[in-house]
Amino acid sequence: MSSDVNDPTGVNHYVAPTATETLVVDAVRVDEKPSNLWTDAWRDLRRRPTFWISLLVVAVVLLMAIWPTLFTQVSPTDNCQLGDSNGGPAAGHPLGFTFLGCDVWARMVWGARTSLTVGLIATIIGTVIGLIMGAIAGFYGGWLDALLSRIGDIFFSIPYILAAIVVMSVFSTNKNVFTLAFAIGGFAWASTARVVRAEILRVRQADFVTASRALGQSRFTTLVTHVVPNAIAPLLVITTISLAAAIVAEATLSFLGVGLGSTVMSWGNDISAAQQSLRVAPMALIYPSILLTVTVLAFILLGELIRDALDPRARARR
Repeated sequence: MSSDVNDPTGVNHYVAPTATETLVVDAVRVDEKPSNLWTDAWRDLRRRPTFWISLLVVAVVLLMAIWPTLFTQVSPTDNCQLGDSNGGPAAGHPLGFTFLGCDVWARMVWGARTSLTVGLIATIIGTVIGLIMGAIAGFYGGWLDALLSRIGDIFFSIPYILAAIVVMSVFSTNKNVFTLAFAIGGFAWASTARVVRAEILRVRQADFVTASRALGQSRFTTLVTHVVPNAIAPLLVITTISLAAAIVAEATLSFLGVGLGSTVMSWGNDISAAQQSLRVAPMALIYPSILLTVTVLAFILLGELIRDALDPRARARR
């Protein structure tokens, strides 16, 4: 440590320390993993309880669709007894019975497979079309951008629920999961294309894109290997929210009677069938409605949380 020494004249003199002190202000912590967008997003998400709650709900519903016998051993169709019509809860039947005497809980569990399958396929169709259209329009620009943007505007102006009603009415003799998914996803890609196009326009100005072109890579190779992977974050968010919208669209179309046939188990069909007994047995309609609402809210909340986590400015405000 330094010290002050007084000389005979009374003037204080500073004496330099004899021991050398090591400062670690500029030391580099090499034990930490390098940070990036996805790492920062995961660190933010795992600290938020709502993320784990929504993820748990999504995981339970997905498990319900993949492995329904894990949740119920009762057949949703074979054990229907008219004597149990609109009956209340009983042993082995915690939520009561439908108008036809079928177990409400069993139909909700088995109906998750149809609703989620239609939602997933419709989301995949809409995401693939939107990614291709938005990426090409945003990266190449010019007349191609103008043409694809106008096509997207046309589809964006058409309510996809109304378009799906028309498609399912035309294919009324061939109603299945794939037809319904195509009717929904084939008209719901315009919003995805807009988001992808905006992100591609931002990413294509980056230095690594210029470097890729300088190294002799073709524009298409640069788009696929460099631009699209760096523009995928907003697509992940909108895909999660689109999945929730597709599940709602399936339930809406089935409720209106233009979705899947009445013999197919889905939440929309169960809600539609239960409306005739709403006055005497309202819970047969309320229970599947609650499950549908919770599932959709979980997907929407998950998408919102991912969007905030991927936004550095949103993370900084918290």
